[in-house]
Amino acid sequence: MKLPIKPDLSGRVAVVTGGAGVLCSEFCRALAVCGAKVAVLGRTPEKTEALAEELRSQGGEALDLCADVTDAESLRAAHEKLLEKWGPCDILINGAGGNRPDATADDEFFRPETLSDPARKSFFDLSELAFRQVFSLNILGTVLPTQVFARDMAERGRGCIVNVSSMNAFTPLTKIPAYSAAKAGVSNFTQWLAVHFASAGIRVNALAPGFFSTAQNAALLWNADGTPTPRTGKILAATPMGRFGKPEELVGALLFLCDEGCSGFITGVVLPVDGGFQAYSGV
Repeated sequence: MKLPIKPDLSGRVAVVTGGAGVLCSEFCRALAVCGAKVAVLGRTPEKTEALAEELRSQGGEALDLCADVTDAESLRAAHEKLLEKWGPCDILINGAGGNRPDATADDEFFRPETLSDPARKSFFDLSELAFRQVFSLNILGTVLPTQVFARDMAERGRGCIVNVSSMNAFTPLTKIPAYSAAKAGVSNFTQWLAVHFASAGIRVNALAPGFFSTAQNAALLWNADGTPTPRTGKILAATPMGRFGKPEELVGALLFLCDEGCSGFITGVVLPVDGGFQAYSGV
């Protein structure tokens, strides 16, 4: 794996939640190349095991941890496994997150006729349960792993946490109110935690990815025949670089935030990696 920068993370123990996902699997690979011991944490053992085995086959040190980031008990069990294998956590990447279709409206703008149209899902039809699940996954799924794994950092007076927020946190996107609000919460929590831990030697920052085409958002971006949806057209028109990001293009920002030599005086930052989306007014 070719890296834009290669900080020496030898011997550091890194836990990556959502570690087997499209973006976070790239994080795991990069951290391993930099010498970190990488714990791939996720809900699907087949996926975490496969990635851990891939990292080991390439000369890295890797451990698969099966846990649900919304379940403190399973996180504590994963933490015990980590302590037995390698010891305390030095770097925590809170990458688990996501949206749900039943928390997504069909239309960008409300139209009164949708109130009587069972074929259209308006704001009033969004599932309460789905809203709760989106908030739980994105917000509690950041808070709980931090409570479990960052305790190691607090006890030793050093550590690094990188959360994964979104461009939704700066400006909410249409159709996805639950995900937008939840990611705004992640950014706010990042800043709160950075201040809270500032005197404890723990830096807390976040990445805010722009638009990356992944399996999770494929239905919103691409038609069944592979042609772009109207939403894709809007996204690319609002992205000055005129394209989607590639997962590997997040790696440099991640390693920069993880490396004390590069970012030792940086905490509380939510760093956009967005092809200029945030800066563009549309005019």
